[in-house]
Amino acid sequence: MERRKFLSLTLGALALAVAPASVRAEDYRKLKPTVWSAHKVEDAIKNLYGSTTLIEKGVKLKAAGESFDSGKKAVASNGGAVPVEFSTKIAAKSISVFQDANPEAAVCVISVGKYDVTEYSIKIKMGKPGTITVVVEGQDGKLYAAKQALDVALGGCEG
Repeated sequence: MERRKFLSLTLGALALAVAPASVRAEDYRKLKPTVWSAHKVEDAIKNLYGSTTLIEKGVKLKAAGESFDSGKKAVASNGGAVPVEFSTKIAAKSISVFQDANPEAAVCVISVGKYDVTEYSIKIKMGKPGTITVVVEGQDGKLYAAKQALDVALGGCEG
């Protein structure tokens, strides 16, 4: 019985040791530092992808509980933690989030693998009303996007 326990623990440890080797992360702050110091969304997108030509389709975006295609301007009751959900079915290389309410436009960049799930939920800080932009870099090299204007009720009041 001791031998079986030893073998199961050894195989489990081996599986854990191999698993992190398949995860890859890129430090975009070191690779492309000008993205993180850009004050305008267009400049950050150009510094990251080399282009600002966006195709506004194929990306779903929901901020503060409102979908960007609902025709209603979303209102975040707490600018300190604005919920942002985004997804795509486009075969993607990366997905990035930008906003124009804070001094630096870039929020995050996510490297996407072939079989990765492309549905995300994050919270961002916005000091004033602005627009959130999600950009998906497709495997075809094109940039797909969704944008949503957002009012921020400072102090947690919506009115």
